[in-house]
Amino acid sequence: MRLPAPFNVMTKPIGPRCNIDCKYCYYLEKEALYPGAKQLRMAPDVLETYIRSLIEASVEAGMKEVIFAWQGGEPTILGVPYFEAIVALQHKYLPEGTSVMNALQTNGMLLDDGWGRFLKDNEFLVGISIDGPRHIHDRYRVDRAGRPTFDAVMRGLGILQEHEVEHNGLTVVQRQNAGKGKEIYRFLKGLGLEYMQFIPIVERSADGEHLGGAPQVDMDPGLAVTNWSVTPRAYGKFLCDIFDTWFRKDIGKVFVQYFDTQLALWSGMPSPLCVFGETCGNGLALEHNGDLYSCDHYVYPEYRLGNITGTPLRDMVWSDRQAQFGRDKTDRLTAQCRACDFRFACNGGCPKHRFLPSRGGEGGHNYFCESYTMFFRHAGARMQQMARLVAVGRPAADAALKKPAR
Repeated sequence: MRLPAPFNVMTKPIGPRCNIDCKYCYYLEKEALYPGAKQLRMAPDVLETYIRSLIEASVEAGMKEVIFAWQGGEPTILGVPYFEAIVALQHKYLPEGTSVMNALQTNGMLLDDGWGRFLKDNEFLVGISIDGPRHIHDRYRVDRAGRPTFDAVMRGLGILQEHEVEHNGLTVVQRQNAGKGKEIYRFLKGLGLEYMQFIPIVERSADGEHLGGAPQVDMDPGLAVTNWSVTPRAYGKFLCDIFDTWFRKDIGKVFVQYFDTQLALWSGMPSPLCVFGETCGNGLALEHNGDLYSCDHYVYPEYRLGNITGTPLRDMVWSDRQAQFGRDKTDRLTAQCRACDFRFACNGGCPKHRFLPSRGGEGGHNYFCESYTMFFRHAGARMQQMARLVAVGRPAADAALKKPAR
């Protein structure tokens, strides 16, 4: 077993259960992992075991702040009383000198004043999913009856802002919105969102379907992706378009997770985001029944580490098996990736996306390699400039001045 080290767990207290039916969602299929389950919610004894063991393991790892990340499915289906019980358990087990931080990801549909007061009073950080303006958002994000969700999400965002709950926007970048980067960025900014995440979606197609019915990249039928998956080139252009707008006006005012992560890497610091880290394995996923998996992208039987009701959380998090899972990210880089001048900025990307052949025909190359390379070539010089400014104690925003102050 490896030595204790900081980690985080993405927790699904309601499993894959959700009140909407996003057409690109990969998670609802996880219900098949629990056939016959009558109730998809974390039972009180499992919840208490998890909260106690996460706090204990976090303290052992030297973490002064214990982070709980609540996701789904849609966690707000559980209701405010369920989360009040969570907060009470956290206070019960939290040792003196240690703080707790709760992050909750929601589609915003069920938020009301009761939720707003609770989230504010308990200092939750809330991520709300918005794919863009109405005509973009409602393309894929519909409810169980196929009806649009935009208006309900806007009401939810209004609740967060009215109650001054700390929040950020999460936008899934897919085939339909990838060509509208500037429009989406300006829309989100117009909503008052100062923190934004843009998450590209690509899913392998079970039936050999290609994007738009024809291959967009050189892949055999076994490497085809769904028709809502963003193409590598489109995602690269999406990032470049948003970066240009952000760089001119919004450095230090609007915080885009991808750009913040890249600035850290171009400054020679470790990646704050696992996707671009040299290794992985420190971001695990917990299902509603206590099953722990190596990663949220690998919730498959072969990556199940055990169950917290039978195996201590610490023993799974720092197991040799999980350590090897993390090392595989580096050990399985293609030769093209190892020789790339931009390797420091992406480290081969997420292993889940490594299913294309490299230029040399080697398997396991990242689907988004073209996206990342396009962005690095487009924005690299400006990233270097910002990194140099920050290194000497000047604001990164000075890089956008036509004549930077000396």
